[in-house]
Amino acid sequence: MMEALEKTAEFKEAMRRIPAAVAVISALYQGERRGLTATAVCSVSADPPRMLACVNKQVRAHDPIGLAGYFGVNYLCHDQAPVAQVFAAPASQPEGRFSCGDWIEGRSGAPLLREALVAFECQLVQSVDCGTHTIYIGDIIDIAQRDDLSLLYKSGAFRAA
Repeated sequence: MMEALEKTAEFKEAMRRIPAAVAVISALYQGERRGLTATAVCSVSADPPRMLACVNKQVRAHDPIGLAGYFGVNYLCHDQAPVAQVFAAPASQPEGRFSCGDWIEGRSGAPLLREALVAFECQLVQSVDCGTHTIYIGDIIDIAQRDDLSLLYKSGAFRAA
């Protein structure tokens, strides 16, 4: 058992060395918005256009994302670290997180950050159970983008790129 714990710690340390784009995954379920900061997000396919987001099963947004049928992938700009921090922190009032940033409703109702570097609105097509996380895969139904620097996360700190 100790060897597995050491391997987990080593894996986490190694992954912290790899810069990753920062996104807020968002959803609207039963009239309540939920969201979380994530770096385990990427494209899956260009045809059809498809994204995936890996979400820890223990966060409050996990179930609403899976049940809503739609979710937003909001990649943050270099100056949006405060948004990332708010959505990364535990929240007693999850809806209160959305007071940070300018949020709008997408066609599906999914919350989208108006000033995101890129905001993808996704329709959930598959959920894959994978250890501590669920991999949510969605078809892209809408895209908004602007030209700016990205917010990256590396070694426990936010950086611009």
